[in-house]
Amino acid sequence: MTSLSPGSADALLFDLGRVVLDIDFSKAIACWAGHAGCEPDAIVARYVRDSEAYRLHEVGKLSDEDYFASLRDSLGIGISDAQFLEGWNAIFTGEMPDIAELLPRAAKQMPLYVFSNTNRPHVDYFSKEYADVLRHFRELYLSSSIGLRKPNAEAFDHVVAAIGVPAGRIVFFDDLAENIEGARARGMTAVHVTSPRDVGIALKALGI
Repeated sequence: MTSLSPGSADALLFDLGRVVLDIDFSKAIACWAGHAGCEPDAIVARYVRDSEAYRLHEVGKLSDEDYFASLRDSLGIGISDAQFLEGWNAIFTGEMPDIAELLPRAAKQMPLYVFSNTNRPHVDYFSKEYADVLRHFRELYLSSSIGLRKPNAEAFDHVVAAIGVPAGRIVFFDDLAENIEGARARGMTAVHVTSPRDVGIALKALGI
């Protein structure tokens, strides 16, 4: 765990997936397989998460229709855009344990922000479904809106500049090691969230 102490931060920055909101991509696979009439394993074997199309979709440079068309080709399933979208949004399974209690407590002491690699359909979905927990954040920096993705240095620099406090005074929470490394390389204090308890432990260390 990164060294944290009371008074060592002026802002908290959170990833969304598996930090604030729980996600399960097998729900998308199962939905698509059901519509396609095939076994989920057949889709898993062909799905490449971090493809060029995926990355372009996450920075707003590829339309939903074109991304779903790329999935139709790569997965070899002839389902509709609406069926792809149904599975795409099925990955959100609820809030992470305890986060609904931790965020309002933290927000009383300092501003909270989100920095997430995501895409427009997911933004449309979680903004409505999880509006109550997301209201604790002062601003959401989303890759599909800012045109930059973690762990790129310019993405972190953009968010730090937008928040307006020194990078070293921002504590960043993320579940992916490469994003933790990227944040630390730009001067942030970063907490690798590998279990639901990690956010609460870090906030306690910060005196929150």
